[in-house]
Amino acid sequence: MRGADAPVFHIEFGTADYGLRAWVTGTNGTLETTLAYWRAIAEEVRRLSPSGLLVVDDMEGLPPPPEQLLQFVQAMRGQGMEAVRIAYVERHTEQIPEVEFAGLLANEHGFDARIFGTEAEAVLWLRYGERDV
Repeated sequence: MRGADAPVFHIEFGTADYGLRAWVTGTNGTLETTLAYWRAIAEEVRRLSPSGLLVVDDMEGLPPPPEQLLQFVQAMRGQGMEAVRIAYVERHTEQIPEVEFAGLLANEHGFDARIFGTEAEAVLWLRYGERDV
C-alpha cells in the first residue's frame, strides 16, 4: 500500500501447510499504518479461511505506543481474525516486549495469538502447539 509520498508497507502473501504467511515490510510507527496492514491481512484471511496465520513483521519503525494498542485490538474485532491461530514474528527483538503486550490484549479479546522471535518457533507452534480452549 502506498502513502501520499512513499510506500508505507508491502505485504507478500504465501501459503504453507500451516496456513497463510504474510511478510510485512515498510515503515510503521502509527496506529493508522498498523490498522491498515492488519486489515489487508484480515481481508486475505477471509478470502482463504486458513487455520493458521504467520505474520512476519520486518518493518522499520516502532509499533504503536502502548496506549493505542487496546484501540488497535478492539478495531480488529469482527474482521474474521478470531477464527485463525495467529503466530506473529517480530524481527526486531528489542520490540518484542511491546508486541507481547499487544498479544496479551488480543488474547483477552478473543484472539488466539502468540508472539515469537523466530519464524521457526512460530511455524512449530502453528503446526503442533496447543490450542486454547
